[in-house]
Amino acid sequence: MKSILLKALLFINLFFIYNCKAQTTSDYITFYNDVVPKLNSIVPNKTQFYGHNFSNFNTKLKNKNVEIVRWFQDTKISPSTKYYVLKLFFFDRSLLSVASDNDFNFPRVIITFENEIPSQVQNLMVESRGDWTYNVQQFFANLKIEKIEFTGVKGYDSHDYSE
Repeated sequence: MKSILLKALLFINLFFIYNCKAQTTSDYITFYNDVVPKLNSIVPNKTQFYGHNFSNFNTKLKNKNVEIVRWFQDTKISPSTKYYVLKLFFFDRSLLSVASDNDFNFPRVIITFENEIPSQVQNLMVESRGDWTYNVQQFFANLKIEKIEFTGVKGYDSHDYSE
């Protein structure tokens, strides 16, 4: 009798674990299918933001109801200590974990600026812990965009990382 009870409990626990993962995966797919069409609608006209302040592009994202959640600065070439690149993410760490665990694409925008990002960006990253805040938004607002790339926008389970 104990053996049957233990097997039943194990089965119930596995069932709940599987359902939680499926629900989280479903949440990620729903998120992806909501945000990516909005990003893809910007792709054909992305060059209109070249040579202009980041704030213009940020306003376009807001108008499309695309919320920047996380960010990361990067170099234009490696190895280097000069930051020219801003990577934008539209979901929190929990959804990133789901995407990684399932080998899903995650949409992101990679912006290269015309001039080096001021060195205070390192302190800002530490202060914000990578969260997109009003201070972060204001820091990048007047930087001029050289190039914009959209990656991970060809389907959540696609291995095509082009635009």
